Amino acid sequence: MGDAERGRHRGVGGRSLTGLIERGAELKGELVAFGQSSRFERWLTHLLVEAAGPEGLLDEGEAIRIVDHFVLRYRLPDGSTVVDRFVAGRKDLTAADRDMLLGWRDPVEGIFEVQRKEKDAVVLLNLVDDLEYRTYSNVGRAAFRGVSKGSFLHTCVVPVHAGAAGGAWLVSGAMSSYPGSSAAEIAQAAVQLATSRPELVFRNPQKVEQGWQAMREDRAAFVEFCGGDELVLPPAEAEDLLNAYYRHRQEAAAAGRPGRARSSRLPGLDWPFFELPPQLAGADTVGVIYDQVDGLNFYGDYGMLRDLFTDPALASRRQYQDLLRTYLREEPIGPLPIRRLAAAHPHRADIVFRKLLRKPGFTWSEHGEALLRRRKPWYYANEPRPGVSVIGDRLSALAAGRRQSPSTRP
Repeated sequence: MGDAERGRHRGVGGRSLTGLIERGAELKGELVAFGQSSRFERWLTHLLVEAAGPEGLLDEGEAIRIVDHFVLRYRLPDGSTVVDRFVAGRKDLTAADRDMLLGWRDPVEGIFEVQRKEKDAVVLLNLVDDLEYRTYSNVGRAAFRGVSKGSFLHTCVVPVHAGAAGGAWLVSGAMSSYPGSSAAEIAQAAVQLATSRPELVFRNPQKVEQGWQAMREDRAAFVEFCGGDELVLPPAEAEDLLNAYYRHRQEAAAAGRPGRARSSRLPGLDWPFFELPPQLAGADTVGVIYDQVDGLNFYGDYGMLRDLFTDPALASRRQYQDLLRTYLREEPIGPLPIRRLAAAHPHRADIVFRKLLRKPGFTWSEHGEALLRRRKPWYYANEPRPGVSVIGDRLSALAAGRRQSPSTRP
């Protein structure tokens, strides 16, 4: 037995990997029962009813996924999770138990291709983050019966233990399997997941730098095509411009691949590429800002907000005050638009915020950043990530219809 194989069997704290998996099964069962108890019923019931929709239909797999998400990741009103409360209330847990449970708060969601089987485990390639996961089940190898090399799984995995050798992972929640013949549909779903939730891609550190580079290139192309990195347009014009830009980018990419048809489209996307969210479509104007760090963002009634910083006398009007409060209060809106306008009109920004906050001594240069940190702590709590997802080589190959064996990956 080699050192790597011995490491997989050693586990952590004197407990074998098999022992850790068995203990994980016990703890997961207790955690789920705790999460389904009456103390959390109102929150879990709301999630299940919402997912069931007006018809009240919810299949077993989706129900399991919702429960799993609830106990591991759902934020309760005080900011804690069910697993946080479980650990805090169980004084009998060992340090290894606590570490295992707390390590589950950040599961890896993905669409996986089965690379190979290794005794009780399967080695999975996550098509979203392009990383491999040696994965076990707390019910043993029977969970992977019928799973073959080249097939696909949609599931979440959690670490067996943060210190477990060999990077061992456990299936968490529901696991859906698909045959290798469904590669085209799987690739489309993986591309959509990667583009809609780029944080899943950036679990891979290599993808972070690739993402920054891709975003720098995309931003430069945007500025060249649109004439600047900040635009204020009516919603319909903003949609038309963005669709024209994406069409331009696609045609440029196709021109750089002479071996492919110029009419080919990006995998998983179709015309139109871009539609504004409903809450922005009804605005008088939309601000389109492509920032070097925050990426491409859209802001409702940004023209009205810009008018406020151009003419601080407007700060005495209720509708302008309410709009600025919305920009300060709403969580989806980061500090970027206010920073931009304050940087462009520093002295007028002082007047605007003195009127809004009723603080005659307020100056943006001295107090502005502290104000944003108080109002938007969620933004500063997270490390910046690129706004552009980077698709891995294997997913690109599957999306293009190339089905070479997983074992031939470089």
